[in-house]
Amino acid sequence: MPTTFAPRALLLDMDGTLVNSDAVVERCWLRWAEEHGLDPAEVLRVAHGRQGQAAMATLLPDRPMDVNLAENDRMLAQEKADTEGVVPVPGAPAFLAALAGLPHALVTSADAPLARVRMAAAGLPLPPVLVTAESVGASKPDPEGFLKGAAALGFAPADCLAFEDSEAGIAAARAAGVPVVGIGPRAADHRPTAHAATLESLTVTPGPAGTLTVTVA
Repeated sequence: MPTTFAPRALLLDMDGTLVNSDAVVERCWLRWAEEHGLDPAEVLRVAHGRQGQAAMATLLPDRPMDVNLAENDRMLAQEKADTEGVVPVPGAPAFLAALAGLPHALVTSADAPLARVRMAAAGLPLPPVLVTAESVGASKPDPEGFLKGAAALGFAPADCLAFEDSEAGIAAARAAGVPVVGIGPRAADHRPTAHAATLESLTVTPGPAGTLTVTVA
């Protein structure tokens, strides 16, 4: 049965939600896992949705943060140079086209240069408001990014609707008090408010009194 929301603004994750960058993420993080003798599956589970240094701190809790930050800088450089296999998530072009002129923001754990590289590689337009790694002091699953996205658009968190694919991202939206639609198979196990197999399952139309009508088929 379809689920319908009536938010006033939308908060969009990027990787796994709008852009399929799994090929790049896996190349970079699997290489990092091998260098550090860590279980590749666990590394990928932790890394999805988080800033790199936050993932490293979770995986190597006894390591100094300055080492994590330095390694994350190197990884970001690798990710920006590698766009092979970066494509839009099914339905993303039409979904973003439907949002033209409507209040929406990108809330991503990527930094701004990487966000621009990946959105361009996928042929997707950047939302008018960006909340990136430089914008926050704490990575998802901390709610700060979603709280700042809502504030930047001028709405209370409860008046927004988030779209996420990862465990960390869904937890961040819920902690911010933002209902969240999980996108894709990775999201299904992490208690989103509603779940869509792809963005093709969604419709967004302007609603009454400044609201939007979002239907999840």
